[in-house]
Amino acid sequence: MFALGFPAAAFGTNCYVLAPAPGQECVVVDPGIGVEEQLAEVLAEHGLKPVAVLLTHGHIDHVYAVTPVCGGTLAAYLHADDRYRLKDPLGTLDPGLVNMLEQQFGRTATWREPDDVVDLHDGDQVALAGLDFHVKHAPGHTEGSVLFELGQVPDTLTQSPETEGLDRTTLSGDVLFAGSIGRTDLPGGDDAAMRRSLREVVLPMPDSTLVLPGHGPATTMRRERTTNPYLQGLDDQGRPHA
Repeated sequence: MFALGFPAAAFGTNCYVLAPAPGQECVVVDPGIGVEEQLAEVLAEHGLKPVAVLLTHGHIDHVYAVTPVCGGTLAAYLHADDRYRLKDPLGTLDPGLVNMLEQQFGRTATWREPDDVVDLHDGDQVALAGLDFHVKHAPGHTEGSVLFELGQVPDTLTQSPETEGLDRTTLSGDVLFAGSIGRTDLPGGDDAAMRRSLREVVLPMPDSTLVLPGHGPATTMRRERTTNPYLQGLDDQGRPHA
């Protein structure tokens, strides 16, 4: 599997491109703010043709470029519980933040929904570009946050003691980061739901899982299970022990 990630122009959101190999069809995951030019360069350099866009959740920093990337021909895949967020994500932002983005990019911020949006649900199996994605609903950061799981790892994965034995990949969006988790204090966030997701969805993932998060560096489930403070001491109700 070919996998490449790069940060968007704002908020450090990771945009990923996944394909069976260079020169083939690919899937774009979480095209955030200002990614269009760099994404076009990545696609051209590796001879990739996008066939769909996957969204881990509906926050603006993960979906801002979804419509231009889809281009009226590709479908965007998003959990049904976050579908409403594509109607007017700019309307949920503080006016000062919108003004900052407009100053940074030198143009008025606009929004249009993608023409084709496919609703995802927990347990869905989605076959795209020769890859099989397993959808796991993990609410807490947003109502419709999901993990996308694949039963393989990138061919270019650097071999080291840290990566030895890895045999699967999870795109974790803003549910799980290296050493942290997504915040739950934004509209639609739910701390209790996040704790349940950590206990019931994240913790059962095998140690052999490569984790590609929505922000920050890649990590592994082996590392997070032993070092991530938000995963330590979760009891049967998903509450951290004191």
